Amino acid sequence: MVFDLVAAGISQRRVLAVLGLSRSTWHYRLNPREGVPDPVAHEARAYPNRIAADVRNQVQGLIRDGWARGHSVDHSFAVAWDAGILVASRRTWWRIAEDIVDQTQRPVVATRKGARQPRTMPVLVATGPGQVWSWDITDVKSVWSRVVYKTYSIIDIFSRKIVGYRVEEREVDDLAVEMFETAIAEYGPPEFVHADSGAAMKSSVLKTALGDHGVSLTHNRPYVSNDNPYSESEFRTMKYRPNYPGTFENVDTARSFIDEYVQWYNTEHRHSGIAHFTPSQVHEGSWEGVWTRRQEVLDAYYAQHPERFSVPPRTHAPAEVVGINHREKNALAA
Repeated sequence: MVFDLVAAGISQRRVLAVLGLSRSTWHYRLNPREGVPDPVAHEARAYPNRIAADVRNQVQGLIRDGWARGHSVDHSFAVAWDAGILVASRRTWWRIAEDIVDQTQRPVVATRKGARQPRTMPVLVATGPGQVWSWDITDVKSVWSRVVYKTYSIIDIFSRKIVGYRVEEREVDDLAVEMFETAIAEYGPPEFVHADSGAAMKSSVLKTALGDHGVSLTHNRPYVSNDNPYSESEFRTMKYRPNYPGTFENVDTARSFIDEYVQWYNTEHRHSGIAHFTPSQVHEGSWEGVWTRRQEVLDAYYAQHPERFSVPPRTHAPAEVVGINHREKNALAA
């Protein structure tokens, strides 16, 4: 029919469109490939860079174990890497995780939308720990209606380490001053402290106390969470972990949970923002030894499977410069 209609003067493209036949299908019908006696499906072909079934099962087991403990795929990958287990790339771990049939244990992260209001933006830069701190206060719910507890937290934006925190029944600037005095006594004063524009953050009591230590204060624009990303991200990590209880019977149970969370966050959490090292490792500088170990494991993996790489792989390291809106001009360099 196609040949007859084309011979009658109708274009082949129009004939195929009317018949609902694609041009590629028509081409392959005219030029069929030679058949093979025992065809092998694409997914079953033995490509040199294909992950073996036993390796896939091993990675699936590590991922499931991490999910059971409330850890992400990245966290499990980094922990296995630190233990000398590197059998597939991080991207392959994610592909294997997507293929796991039972996803019920997988941590689920909700999304939120924030308002945006353009104002003059603060700009801060840190090239090492102890230069710029960010702090904020977030609510944690109690089991009682309209009762919340206030979680205060200070984070070093370079290392992501929580250097000060407390949980109280109310938001008071004097309590914030006590928290900062404790943190400064342990870590020394930073050059800048950044926060949002809340009452406790902009209080004259806190400004005077930090000014006595030679610390400058900066504040973000109203309703712009991007101006305080490190504190916002840290609170999100806390509240969206699978083991977060959601509500607390009293302030003491809230404090007990936050104590354990801060210990985990600083010493165990493989933070994706600092190349999957822990905040304490970056703050203390011990990450370099871990980095060397990772690179040795990665080199051995590359020597075993060079066909999986286009160039020799390199272990990522924490950024040398971090900041708040620090790509803008006229930054306050710490």
